[in-house]
Amino acid sequence: MHISHSSEDDNLKRLLSFSIEDLQDKCGPFDVEKNVRAKELVFERTRYTYNDALEYFNDNFLSQITSLGLSIALKEGDPDAAV
Repeated sequence: MHISHSSEDDNLKRLLSFSIEDLQDKCGPFDVEKNVRAKELVFERTRYTYNDALEYFNDNFLSQITSLGLSIALKEGDPDAAV
């Protein structure tokens, strides 16, 4: 999304927060600042939402969503692993 003005900042922040919440519901809790895979999926889901194509996101990123969920689930079993 090549946005060169700040008039959409509030909308983009809202879309990003919706994406974080949706992916955490599907995959489990994560820190978007520390988990690069989660951050990428948040950005991709937000891009799909911004471009009115959200209905395609889950199918197009199913393997990445599943992989993120599995990695989070495996780290929950390891008390020394950082999420």
